[in-house]
Parts: sequence; C-alpha cells; structure tokens
Amino acid sequence: MAMRQTPLTCSGHTRPVVDLAFSGITPYGYFLISACKDGKPMLRQGDTGDWIGTFLGHKGAVWGATLNTDATKAATAAADFTAKVWDSVSGDEVLSLAHKHIVKTVSFTQDSNYLLTGGNDKLLRIYDLSSPETALLEIAGHTSAIKKALWCNNDKQILSAAEDKTIRLWDRSSMEEVKTLTFDTSVSSMEYVADGEILVITYGKTVAFYNALSLDLIKTVEAPAPINSASLHPEKDFFVAGGDDFKLYKFDYSTKEELESYKGHFGPVHCVRFSPDGELYASGSEDGTLRLWQTVVGKTYGLWKCVLPGNSPNLSTNLCKDLGAENSEQLYTSNPEIKA
Repeated sequence: MAMRQTPLTCSGHTRPVVDLAFSGITPYGYFLISACKDGKPMLRQGDTGDWIGTFLGHKGAVWGATLNTDATKAATAAADFTAKVWDSVSGDEVLSLAHKHIVKTVSFTQDSNYLLTGGNDKLLRIYDLSSPETALLEIAGHTSAIKKALWCNNDKQILSAAEDKTIRLWDRSSMEEVKTLTFDTSVSSMEYVADGEILVITYGKTVAFYNALSLDLIKTVEAPAPINSASLHPEKDFFVAGGDDFKLYKFDYSTKEELESYKGHFGPVHCVRFSPDGELYASGSEDGTLRLWQTVVGKTYGLWKCVLPGNSPNLSTNLCKDLGAENSEQLYTSNPEIKA
C-alpha cells in the first residue's frame, strides 16, 4: 500500500500566494521566498518551511519574489510601482526602484550585480545594483503587460512572457529580439532550467518544454485541468504542476504518464517549484498558504520522519509521520510582523 503524502502547511500570509522561489544550496541549507497579495513577502527555511522573517515596506500586492543563489539578497516586484532589493540576512530594504506601472517580475544575474524587472508598462529593465539611480537598459517590444522575465544562457540572454500571448528571447548586449513564440492563449508561467537549457511553460491545460536557446519544442503534456505553474525536477525524471482544480500533479518526464495527484489546498494553485536538492516541492495557493510536498513519499527528510513498523502485528504498512504537524499550526497561525 502506498504511503500517504503529508504536506507541511506554512501559514502566515493573509491573501493569495502568487509566486515563490528557492535559493541555491548554501552552507546554511536553502531558503524559500513567497510573494503574496498581502504585500508582505516572507522568507522561510526551505526544507522545513519554518518562518524566518517578513520583508516590510511595500504598499501594495507583491506579484513576484526571488532570492539570489547564496540567499544573501532578495528582490520583490509589487503593485506599488516599485521593485525592491533586500538584505535577506538582516531583513533591511537596500534599494527601491521606481517604475511607471505595476511590477510583476524580478530576476538576479548569477553574480547578483544586476536585476531584471518587467511589468505592466511592457518594458524590460536592467538595473546595475551598484549604481541603480536609473535603469541601465530598457528593452521594448511586448505589446501587453510582462508577466515573467528570466536570465538565461549564463546571463547573456533574457526570456520574457507577456499577456500578448508571446514568449520572447532577447540578446542582452544588442537588446535585439532573437526569437518569438506565439500561443493561442496567454502563458500562465515560465521556468528556466539552466542544466540542460530547458524552458518549462504552462498555458491552458498544457505543460510545454522547449530548448531555451533555440526555442525549439521538446514535448508537450496535457493535464486534466487548467495549469497555472509547473516545475521540472533537477534530475529531470519528472515534473509537477498545479492549477485551477486545487491539485498537485506529478508526471513522468520521459513517458508523460501521470504518476500521482494530491489535493491539499483549498483554492487554485498559483505557483509550484522544486527545491534545489529535488527532495521536495513547494506550492502557493489562492488559499493564502504554502505547502511543502515530499518528492519521494515516506523518506525521512526535514520534518518528515519515516517510522518503520518492524514486527508489530497491528501495523501492516510503513507509516510516514510529519514531525512538525502538531506544532506547525502554532508556529504559523499568527501573522509574523517582525523583520528577519
């Protein structure tokens, strides 16, 4: 008998969670940041979901959030027409970058020296964080609001997805458009996997995989419901997706077979991402919570403890217990207001 998936619930937000991102693996583990319409992005320990701090300063919904590789900096994109850069160790605001409209997406270069932003003014902006008074570069071309923008190809190129139903690949040095993908409907999410140069996008009920350098299609997979986000496992064995039916789906990447589906959220799933070690994936929902799910159910990892029944005559299957379940509600029910 298969063991039951026991997700860890991370409460604290008061509105829908619309974006999340993991850092790389650091000497202190890895970290998770969440963007929420309550305007208060939160930093957590990635493997347990334990709350570390809340970044206070935005005056509107936060639509995008990211961490740099070593988790020393955070960046957020918000409806108050700003993108902000934070010291994620102290929780202090380092920079506030004024825009002319709602900002939806932020992305650091690998060296953390430059920040890419995009939003409702249809422009991509690149800021030199050592002299951020004005945008170093502005790239025009999209005809509707930009939803997501990411560095790719060792920061030499940029990928952007917009409400104009296109994904565009840009050359950083020339600022020229290299290639455009056009869809019948607006793209709901985009993930870039540097190892293998794979682009994961979702639109409608489709999860599609492209070569990030050429934008050639690799494969598409149809899900049972409209999908808002998908993430490819670091080993590329499988991918997860979440959407309008409140469920998380896990598919075999090679065969496209649906392996598992789990329901835990009480609203549509807006974002899902694998951890950098691939041991779990995080989801954010309309219900205001994040949930952490085990990639391999029953494995001892983080707050999950696998209890083997041994010779007990009363237990016929392995039990997987969430060690944090009893305490997690106490940890997260109050809305944390202090800085990291």
